Amino acid sequence: MAKKLFLLDAYALIFRAYYALIRNPRITSKGINTNAQFGFTNTLFDLINKEKPSHMAVCFDVEGVTERHTDFADYKANRQETPEDLTAAIPFIKKIIEGFNIPVIGVAGYEADDVIGTLAWQAHDAGYDVYMVTPDKDYGQLVRDGIFIYKPGYQGGDVEIMGPKEVCAKWDIERVEQVVDILGLMGDAVDNIPGIAGVGEKTAAKLLKEYGNVETILENADKIKGALGEKVRNGKDSAILSKKLARIITSAPVEFHEEQFCLKEWNKPALIEVFTELEFKTLGKRILGEEFNVFQTAPQGVQTDLFGNVVEQSQNDKAKAKTPKEEATAATEEPSGFGADKNIHNTPHTYILADTEEKITALVKELAAQQEICFDTETTGIDANDAELVGLSFAYKPFEAYYVPCPADGQATKKILSLFAPLFDAENITWIGQNVKYDMLILKWYGIEIKGGIYDTMLAHYVIEPEGRRSMDLLSAQYLGYEPVHIEELIGKKGKNQGNMRDVAIEKIKDYAAEDADITLQLKHALHPGLQEKAVERVFYEVENPLVKVLTDMEFEGIRIDQAFLADYSRQLEHDARLAEENVYAGAGVKFNLSSPKQLGEVLFEKLKLDPKAKKTKTGQYATGEDVLLKLSHTNPIVADILVYRELTKLKSTYVDALPLLVNRKTGRVHTSYAQAVAVTGRLSSNNPNLQNIPIRTDRGREIRKAFIPRDEQHILMSADYSQIELRIVAAISGDPNMCEAFRSGTDIHTATAAKVYNIATGEVTKEMRYKAKSVNFGIIYGQGAFGLADNLGISRAEAKEIIDNYKKEFNGITKYMDDTINFAREHGYVQTLMGRKRWLRDINSSNFTVRGFAERNAINSPIQGTAADMIKLAMIKIHAAMKKEKLKSKMLLQVHDELVFDALKEEMDTLKPLILENMKAALPLPNDVPVEAEVGFGVNWLEAH
Repeated sequence: MAKKLFLLDAYALIFRAYYALIRNPRITSKGINTNAQFGFTNTLFDLINKEKPSHMAVCFDVEGVTERHTDFADYKANRQETPEDLTAAIPFIKKIIEGFNIPVIGVAGYEADDVIGTLAWQAHDAGYDVYMVTPDKDYGQLVRDGIFIYKPGYQGGDVEIMGPKEVCAKWDIERVEQVVDILGLMGDAVDNIPGIAGVGEKTAAKLLKEYGNVETILENADKIKGALGEKVRNGKDSAILSKKLARIITSAPVEFHEEQFCLKEWNKPALIEVFTELEFKTLGKRILGEEFNVFQTAPQGVQTDLFGNVVEQSQNDKAKAKTPKEEATAATEEPSGFGADKNIHNTPHTYILADTEEKITALVKELAAQQEICFDTETTGIDANDAELVGLSFAYKPFEAYYVPCPADGQATKKILSLFAPLFDAENITWIGQNVKYDMLILKWYGIEIKGGIYDTMLAHYVIEPEGRRSMDLLSAQYLGYEPVHIEELIGKKGKNQGNMRDVAIEKIKDYAAEDADITLQLKHALHPGLQEKAVERVFYEVENPLVKVLTDMEFEGIRIDQAFLADYSRQLEHDARLAEENVYAGAGVKFNLSSPKQLGEVLFEKLKLDPKAKKTKTGQYATGEDVLLKLSHTNPIVADILVYRELTKLKSTYVDALPLLVNRKTGRVHTSYAQAVAVTGRLSSNNPNLQNIPIRTDRGREIRKAFIPRDEQHILMSADYSQIELRIVAAISGDPNMCEAFRSGTDIHTATAAKVYNIATGEVTKEMRYKAKSVNFGIIYGQGAFGLADNLGISRAEAKEIIDNYKKEFNGITKYMDDTINFAREHGYVQTLMGRKRWLRDINSSNFTVRGFAERNAINSPIQGTAADMIKLAMIKIHAAMKKEKLKSKMLLQVHDELVFDALKEEMDTLKPLILENMKAALPLPNDVPVEAEVGFGVNWLEAH
């Protein structure tokens, strides 16, 4: 086997991993941010698994002064403080590396790149191929034949391996030794290496082409004409110092010993321990396989049941058993997190099978005396609109539950369900469930609607802790220290109900299903105090919980789509995309793979030379994203054709061809699934199809809405939409007098803004002024500065700055709101909506300004977006109740952003329209008398209605 040494630049990879997940952090049940640990472990395992190195080491910087700091006191002086979460991650990462039996190396007085440079050259001399694993460009100076930079893929990108040829091409130099000369001339802002003021990368490369290195350039400084010559002469000392600072030392006091660096057997117990603490459940199993089983097992004990069946309990289990009081205390202690040590095998319980009419009748009688009942359904699939009921489980006391099997015979199941009808009809019973909407939807297909209240443990956790994951397994581990039975233990497959549950022995299903009900009941008791402690009871009881029944009805109804229209539109899009593709090839003068960003970049920037300053991605390819192409659209007609091609092919594959595949075989309609507990702001999300992403910004995209149609000729689609709701909320909660007055007087807000910003009368506002003001209105509250506004509007930064400065002057209440909100968050650790929905901001006081800035933007945005989310949810609840009260046959079908879509019976339109408008406007009154407005439209399809 070839001798391959991989040397990892630890901190470069760790920082990269941390920031890659900063928008969606991984937080454990104990509040540990594991972004860095997770990302680094993935990179390390992928390297070992895919590249098959024979030798490896991970190199760290060691705290203390280096020679570079002695030479230049400001070396790396402008670096931000390391984020606190990242600092806390380092001990875990070192444990992980040691668990893989890989040496951790650091040398006092030297940086990691010096250690890597020294080891790389030593190993290369010993006959090794060496790969320096880092995203750091400075390592190019070390590359030789047999020594490479290995840049791991970033956020789904490809790995990039750079040898001498690639390094020289990247820097536009002749020899890799010139990398250090480039850095000496241009400096390095990351490390605060000054270079020569005013000399950038391209100028540095040009000078090196002529003179070869820094020293020769300085010797010939008098021959360099104009301003550049003056810069070089003035920057002589700085260039010499900068080259020294940039040079990686290859003589550090460290030696490459083959045996020390050879990959060995992993220390699996050590890896299990650290993966358990970090809650790397899936990743742990991916790396360690079935050996990653952190849960202890013991023989299962049994109890007595209400039917008089007595099963003896072993003496061992009796000795381990806790009293109910002890169990209740244990459930509320510090959560044990992923390392749960309790499970069905070592925890006393009573799980009872009710499989006869006599037993079911006795169970119903027992349940009828309860005020709260936890229930769960077992089914044949994960799509509630296309699944059959396999069984029901019930619990009302911890550690005790009942399972009622339902046969494949639909009539027999309906008979069983009829026995439970008095319970489901009882308005005084509250039904507890984890994602109870799924179970209610299953029952609805059997003609059963729950009349009583509901309590969803998933939603309780969501309002308590909006970020993070909330599967029952994770919540059970966190709050109960308990590991539930996994479905794959029953059916041998991953994912709930993916196998055929009807083939599983009823005794096994009984334990699995009854345990679900039991654990969910216990979760309710464990979570409930948190609602009061976090002061989120109002948003739970008035918004999230009542919305479940509304969404159940909406998902059950679904919406009809026009499949013939979609088929025609698909053919049209295919034809138009082909024409656009041919136009691109004609404009390029060459055929290539238009779907390949690499080939496209080469055509646009090397063959056509559309942008001499074209940017490249981290993988070394030219950037060809939509933002890049839009800026180039005026330079060559080919760019417009590329954008058209991309839009058409995406519309066709993502929506037009995909929608007919989602039609339910039973109903002939599309039934989207709404998720309440995903978006941290409170917004609903949807999938299969994702309605939030149905395009609306282009004519071709909007055309897709024509495919959504009423159920029959007696119905018409009705669309109700809030008007500028987020801006109204901004005005209301900031109390800015100018903005509030604009809304109260009915003035167009963007026109009013333009008039204030440009200091003119509203009648003098031009279309262009209004457009710019609109961009400021929506941008400034989301952290957009002069650079972003200039880029968005295509104006100079100076003009953008002037617009923003005028905006802040005229609407100083907005600025005060932003400042006050950030200060509140710093003091309290959270922000909240008008309904009390909270967003916890653990990084709001971080010493790292990038991390802190992200939290500050969330502090400003979340109360606005969250209040808008609360408002439309409240509107849905009120409208749903009003429609039921009026006994209307019309149905609410869809919710998309600030819009609601209805299947309106034509004869009910005169009743329905005012009912909708009244409840939308009154759903959540805004402070400072800012009015809420909504509009209603009708049509034979969604596009016409909207």
